[in-house]
Amino acid sequence: MTTQLTPVDPPQLHYSPAFAQGMIVPAGPTLYVGGQNGTDNTGTLLDGLEAQTEQAMRNVLAVLAEAGAGPEDVAKLTIYLAAGVDPGAAFAASRSVWGDRRTTVTVLAVTPARPGALVEIEAVATLPGQ
Repeated sequence: MTTQLTPVDPPQLHYSPAFAQGMIVPAGPTLYVGGQNGTDNTGTLLDGLEAQTEQAMRNVLAVLAEAGAGPEDVAKLTIYLAAGVDPGAAFAASRSVWGDRRTTVTVLAVTPARPGALVEIEAVATLPGQ
């Protein structure tokens, strides 16, 4: 059984090199990565959008790795930004860690539950070879 994800990009929709419009995920075990803030291993929230976004993405990657998955196995990211945060700046910071991997992405402006948090990132991934 293959665990390769297949992007779905209908020709009548805008094509983006940053994200896919849909993703076909083979049946099998699925990992749901809970919302990751830009905190270090002591739970301390880092300062600023760039630092928080990069750390939140590293935290997502750490959960994936612990489960035996990688970014290539992610079918969907959900990125929650504090109201007023520039999505372009958040994208640039996440890309420095995530790279140019395409997946489906939803970005929402919200009021963070944690004071000072500017970003929170969730992921859904398939688990390869399981």
